Amino acid sequence: MFSPVNLDLSSVLSRLVLRRLAALPGRLWPAHCLGCAATIAPGGRDLCPACTRDLPWNRCACLRCGLPLPMLQPVEACGRCRRRPPPLTETHAVFRYEAPLDRLLPRLKFHDDLAAGRLCADLMAEALAGAARPEAVIPLPLHRRRLRVRGFDQTLELARPLARALALPLRDDLLARVRETAPQSRLDAVARRRNLKGAFAVRPGIALPAHVALIDDVMTTGATLHAAADALLRAGVARVDAWVCARVA
Repeated sequence: MFSPVNLDLSSVLSRLVLRRLAALPGRLWPAHCLGCAATIAPGGRDLCPACTRDLPWNRCACLRCGLPLPMLQPVEACGRCRRRPPPLTETHAVFRYEAPLDRLLPRLKFHDDLAAGRLCADLMAEALAGAARPEAVIPLPLHRRRLRVRGFDQTLELARPLARALALPLRDDLLARVRETAPQSRLDAVARRRNLKGAFAVRPGIALPAHVALIDDVMTTGATLHAAADALLRAGVARVDAWVCARVA
């Protein structure tokens, strides 16, 4: 029979062995950049120095819609937002949809590459640390049929580590996509808005935060985010922002 001392020693040795085993993959197989596949040192972000330097930060943009602008600093509202103010109070699109984001985000969305999602969420957290803090973040939901086909929700995979990094509540229980819609990529701006009419609903009987941020991977015209924001505002949310990984110019 083992004595308590032997049991404690065995437990310590087991933890040491597990720790060594966990470190083996980085030693046996070199880490690679998720942007260009170059070999990189293990332990840091999965992005090489060259891809890090080339990240297309969207620092000069419209604060209402996130549209990249040829300015030296952000502007309160672009001409389009002045003519037709969107339901979003602020839109923070962290990157322009260019390399390497045009490779990272499709890998997350269509190829179940969760490492790419974690990298994007980490970069988003860095950029959004100084943004107005919402009471909760809400991943833009997929329709349940689309979720069954894809097997996972890419916006939830962005929102979960982002909320954890910024110490914000993640509320994926507030908003539902109640109507399946045609893929937005096949439609023009007017058809996109029509396609999304009534697509989102706030779940009944749940107390709503006053200020929320919707999380999405890519923003093109903003029609999907606007439809979701409209549903939240109608339900009683006072302010809706959008936090987006990348914005199409």
